[in-house]
Amino acid sequence: MSENGLGLSDLSSLNLNKNILYFNSMDKDKGQMNLPASKLPTSGEPEKGDFRGSLHWRVLRIMSELIEGWQFLADFDKTVTFFGSARFKEGSKWYEEARKLGTMLAKEGLAVVTGGGPGIMEAGNKGAVEGNGESIGLNIKLPVEQRINPFVKKSTAFHYFFVRKLMLSYAARAYVFFPGGLGTLDEVFEILTLIQTKKISDKIPVVLVGKEFWNPIHVWLQEEIFGKIHAIDEEDLKLYAIVDTAEEAFEIVKNAPPREEFYY
Repeated sequence: MSENGLGLSDLSSLNLNKNILYFNSMDKDKGQMNLPASKLPTSGEPEKGDFRGSLHWRVLRIMSELIEGWQFLADFDKTVTFFGSARFKEGSKWYEEARKLGTMLAKEGLAVVTGGGPGIMEAGNKGAVEGNGESIGLNIKLPVEQRINPFVKKSTAFHYFFVRKLMLSYAARAYVFFPGGLGTLDEVFEILTLIQTKKISDKIPVVLVGKEFWNPIHVWLQEEIFGKIHAIDEEDLKLYAIVDTAEEAFEIVKNAPPREEFYY
């Protein structure tokens, strides 16, 4: 039984949404949830006796991670999220720019949120600590231990990558992207898509730091995606700002309005 009086046995009668999903009955022979109008597709049976492989357990685990993530971040109302490569070492150009920006933001009273790992994440957290500010890490649980950097002062961890990505974008006043690999590119295009489709406010700055890295991508978007195949609008090219230094990024981010709504 939990503090709110809801125990695991009560979950079987929990109705989340009449049109989406029911927990109020199960086919005990097949181990499947009942849906209002259709049956869930099966993807193979879990190992016999291991309820953690069931769809029910996964849904509940996702729900719990979402609740815990939002509850964790609720204590921080002025956050800026850093993204970038985990491969940059201390002393490298972009590591030091991220570190400098973290310090500047911390002194302005803004908390720095990262994925909690090495590289740009470590640099942002280190800068926040050096600026006597909040240094937050949202880590990921992996089969091989994921090292959380030593400059994270408050943290939580997630099993699901998509929940972690959601939390990295949740409630941020601004997004700052440093050069990175496939993961960084995935994150920047997801954020831009959410803004383009009005799922996130276009008042939230998206700052791309490093002209030598981001300008070729901007040119590709402008000339190929907009100019040739017309797959985006010209206004979409204004969803982000490209700068070259921590100082330039700071001038944009420090004036970002408070995050009032979350659209997901």
